[in-house]
Amino acid sequence: MSDLLFTVDENGVATIKLNRPESLNAFSLEMIKEWIKALEYVRDSDDVRVLVLTGEGRAFCAGGDIKAMGQGAGFIHQKEEEAVDITSTGLKRKNSLWKYVQRIPIIMSEIDKPTIAAINGPAIGAGFDMALMCDIRYASATAKMGETYIKAGIVPGDGGAYLLPRIIGIDKTLELLWSGRILTAKEALDIGLVTYLTEPDELLGRVYNHASTLANEPPEIVQFIKRAVYQGLNTDLRTSLDMISSAMGLVTELPYYQERVEKLTKNRR
Repeated sequence: MSDLLFTVDENGVATIKLNRPESLNAFSLEMIKEWIKALEYVRDSDDVRVLVLTGEGRAFCAGGDIKAMGQGAGFIHQKEEEAVDITSTGLKRKNSLWKYVQRIPIIMSEIDKPTIAAINGPAIGAGFDMALMCDIRYASATAKMGETYIKAGIVPGDGGAYLLPRIIGIDKTLELLWSGRILTAKEALDIGLVTYLTEPDELLGRVYNHASTLANEPPEIVQFIKRAVYQGLNTDLRTSLDMISSAMGLVTELPYYQERVEKLTKNRR
């Protein structure tokens, strides 16, 4: 079986499911390579409107493979037939992160379509960062999550130090990264790391219902809205308004605009 499963349904909802349940879906080289290919397809294909990310079994993702770290094999489990020398120097370890795991946040930042994490179980370290890269996060009430890098004697190398302060602020970010403490799903919800909390048996139903709703909205408008929000975090007001006025000029030429204006007009009569 593949270490990652990728599907797209008839509504344009794509699913990336991490598939190493025996290792709590910790990274493998095969998984990361397939993950990158799947994300590139989501980014580039007009057939995909929404992405759902989840894990097989009882975990979402344990992040870096601790066994591989202990054996001096970097942060990714490798099968013997695909092993490469990535550990002889610090520079090689850095380049391995850049070439593999760090490609995921880069490509995620290029995806204009809605992305939803379905956190079905433990989401730890880099595994939690993968959920933070999504626009919306659903979590099972029994899930646990945390930024445990300091416990392993490493730094947050997968985007956590960038993503966390934008979601919960600097003080809470540093507290989580310095302590390495594990949060319950309710604690994560309370500080804004999780968008919705669900019972375990309702998680995927709720996620796919939300994904289908988004998939049925005008895709260009959904994507322009996402661009406006994320680009607004890194631009001044004038630049943001200039960009959104350009988007407004374009979307008002689409058939969705006239159809919805006519519907709203009828509803107000």
